[in-house]
Amino acid sequence: MKKIIIQGTITVLLFFGLWYTIKQIDWVKIFKVEKVADKTAQKLGDFLWKTIKNTEEENKNIHVVKTLESIVTQICKSNKIERKRIKIHVLNKDEINAFALPNGHLVVYSGLILNSDNQEELIGVLCHEIAHIELNHVMKKLVKEIGLSALISMTTGGSGSEIIKETARMLSSSAFDRSLEKEADIKAVDYLINAKINPEPFANFLYKLSDKEHDAVAYLKWISTHPDSRERATYIIEYSKTKLTNYEAMLPIETWEKVIEELREY
Repeated sequence: MKKIIIQGTITVLLFFGLWYTIKQIDWVKIFKVEKVADKTAQKLGDFLWKTIKNTEEENKNIHVVKTLESIVTQICKSNKIERKRIKIHVLNKDEINAFALPNGHLVVYSGLILNSDNQEELIGVLCHEIAHIELNHVMKKLVKEIGLSALISMTTGGSGSEIIKETARMLSSSAFDRSLEKEADIKAVDYLINAKINPEPFANFLYKLSDKEHDAVAYLKWISTHPDSRERATYIIEYSKTKLTNYEAMLPIETWEKVIEELREY
């Protein structure tokens, strides 16, 4: 009986201790910070994209742009992602690269498309970057490395143009940490499965480029900024084995071939 009373007393004390601790948390402040971060992400993403757009050549080929828009639309529809959140842009650059900016901007280099052996490889990379957007990895990275106050300053005109450009360069050329990359990879596989796209070509893309990265690191920017490519490809394959389904092509083969043809002619 005495033991039961002691246990009951401890439980009550723990309950009130937890209640008191929770009560001390300034929830209003926390939610205000999150609200500020959301508004900052919107302004910052648009600001960074404008900076990149003014310094790079955007591909405005209607067929190329519409095809990538179609891919994103189908990925979003299959995964219940709000389509208007993802804003895709194609740049005419030979580097094999794609990266996400705040506020859902997804930048794809023409070099990535041309070096994809098939549409599934490209779709896998796009899913990976969309996962970064949906999991809020971009703002987490920026807040960690730059700080929320500095980011807010950028959106209110408190930072110089060089700082803005450097932030844009950082997002296009530096990796997320290992845990965030793996989280985005696994989420990307889920996106592919839900869209009935075979994830194996995405893994093959990593294998293929990892074999070349030591010879051309600067050229293979996307792979060189994503660590442990072979390890990532391995766990993508392993995870995919538990998600077997009937796969199908997202794009008609003639649509995919026309995109490649028009980019090569540029």
